[in-house]
Amino acid sequence: MENNFDTICATLTPQALSAVGIIRISGDKAFNIANEIFSKTITPKQINYGFILDDKKNKLDEVILLPFLSPHSYTGEDVIEIQTHGNPSILNAVLELIISKGARLAQKGEFTKRAFLNHRIDLSQAEAVLDVIHAKSTKSAQNALNNLGGYLKNKINTLKSDLIDIYSKVIASIDFPEDVAEVNSKTIVSICNDKILEINDILKNAKSHDFIRDGLCACLIGVPNVGKSSLFNALLNYSRAIVTDIAGTTRDTIKEAINLDGYIVNFIDTAGIRDKEKADLVEQIGIDNSIEAIKQSDIVLFLYENNFSDEIDEELINLAKDKQVIFVKTKADINKKNDNINAIEISSKSGFGVDVLKNKITSIIKNLIIEDTNYTTNKRQQTCLIRAKECLENVINTSKISEIADLYAMDLKGAILALDEITGEVLTDSILDNVFSNFCIGK
Repeated sequence: MENNFDTICATLTPQALSAVGIIRISGDKAFNIANEIFSKTITPKQINYGFILDDKKNKLDEVILLPFLSPHSYTGEDVIEIQTHGNPSILNAVLELIISKGARLAQKGEFTKRAFLNHRIDLSQAEAVLDVIHAKSTKSAQNALNNLGGYLKNKINTLKSDLIDIYSKVIASIDFPEDVAEVNSKTIVSICNDKILEINDILKNAKSHDFIRDGLCACLIGVPNVGKSSLFNALLNYSRAIVTDIAGTTRDTIKEAINLDGYIVNFIDTAGIRDKEKADLVEQIGIDNSIEAIKQSDIVLFLYENNFSDEIDEELINLAKDKQVIFVKTKADINKKNDNINAIEISSKSGFGVDVLKNKITSIIKNLIIEDTNYTTNKRQQTCLIRAKECLENVINTSKISEIADLYAMDLKGAILALDEITGEVLTDSILDNVFSNFCIGK
């Protein structure tokens, strides 16, 4: 990978009216550019107060300027941060002036990418920055901050240490067979088994990590006009879905997220499910989407109004057999209780039972999510861990048919490289681009 360390700049704050706007400059020209446009000589390691001046020495804004000398900055380079008033026209004028002096506009995530390339952080910490920005709950933010502090990096490095040691001994015995004794296959297998257990310990929480980061999906399923959209709006506490007395009003799935006790739940309002032969083409597509929503959800809310067995098809129950299921009896303000089904009674109109339903969902989430961990893993990291595990399993399987060290070496190295990919010690440009393309400009 080629590192392009020219000087970059970007606004760190949104393009909207606010009290303060921030612009960052990073690179070897940062101080020179700042001195050209600042009304005073910049003093490092101090808060500098003054004005930004254009080429005609007109004042563009009254600012606070914060200088950071390399390597003690976010990117590891010389960095200048300028705090202006939060007027988008002022921010843009200052940014254009900086660009005219030799900086270029930063790409998505380029400041964090430079922090990684300059060894200020590893790749797992860079991804944690993105997780902090996009955290949908306090719990996901806390776990992301733990990763930013190096929890996952330290775990992976600990995992690698014994593998690197045994791999080095295997290679030494291959290269210098007369001087270095061949490593006993039982020793190799024992270490591989230990590391597989450690990887399994991380991966067993992978689903929980995904839930904490992205939230769980809960879909509302039932016949037309059973009250799905009304309950959907009641759960959100605002009118998101159109509600009428006309059966089949909802033709497509609608998805919205809410925070329940610190957890994100993505509720999906679905089209009413009934006999396809009685539905028009658009409604048939809506029914197919509803069935797909069941497959993709973690929690399924089956809604019925009068008689559960008449309104909920057994085929739908079978689709949700591996899901967390809640039965909900709707319109409790006008319908009598059905004692045959262990259901939560609700009235979306009055709000009766809605909090009980929310508490039930929260209880399910707490049973699904394992929180006794100081870090989380994302899909990319989980894929790397699975690949490392497969390599170690190959080593164990090879030991059963051969004790030739060369055969062990390849898979041991594969496991180490897979773990290196998590922290970014080994990676390709495509992986790097994929990680940082998800960032916003300015971070």
